[in-house]
Amino acid sequence: MLSSLKPKKGSNKKKLRLGRGQGTGKGGTCGRGHKGEKSRSGYSKKIGFEGGQMPLQKRIPKYGFRKRNKKKYFCINLDTLQDLVSKGKISENSVVDKKVLLSINLIRKNDVLKILGRGKLLSPLKIYASKFSKKAISSIKKVGGDILSI
Repeated sequence: MLSSLKPKKGSNKKKLRLGRGQGTGKGGTCGRGHKGEKSRSGYSKKIGFEGGQMPLQKRIPKYGFRKRNKKKYFCINLDTLQDLVSKGKISENSVVDKKVLLSINLIRKNDVLKILGRGKLLSPLKIYASKFSKKAISSIKKVGGDILSI
């Protein structure tokens, strides 16, 4: 029966209660020794501390380079633009610029726009953007659209 199950004899030990008199063997200093940082309450071992020796994470050299003022582009693919045209959010033969995309809530006010060439564009659009990929340029021109960089 599940209700009669008990742990094996000797497998469960009671927790040592520290600081309960000299007769327990762990009274007084409670096994922390005398004085020093480790004997105090609130002590916690600092992560990576090696007793004053220069820690490993500081001994290993830094590498790589991170450009802090790198421009981040908001990328839109041609299939996304074609989808917007087919849904009627952008009219055919119209100008697609930041204002139009803002009104659709596709981009945010401070986004820098880049057009990428995934998918097919079927309607000739005049597209204003900061950057274009080579594939996007060729497929826009193939349809009869215009590329206008800001």
